[in-house]
Amino acid sequence: MAKVEFNETLCKGCGLCVNACPKKILQIGKRINAMGYNVAECVNQAACIGCAFCGIMCPDCVITVSKEVKQ
Repeated sequence: MAKVEFNETLCKGCGLCVNACPKKILQIGKRINAMGYNVAECVNQAACIGCAFCGIMCPDCVITVSKEVKQ
């Protein structure tokens, strides 16, 4: 299972991550950060495949994608 996390204080809500997600589980949310931008959010963590396309596309490097390691 993978997890997507956003540094919401730096997100500008550009939507590039939303467009890059092959599972369509990201969206620009209703929360507004201190800079006045609506921030991106993951609406279905369980569906994340950990491809990290969102993080690659983010021009401000605010996205971290981590995968759970099975032992």
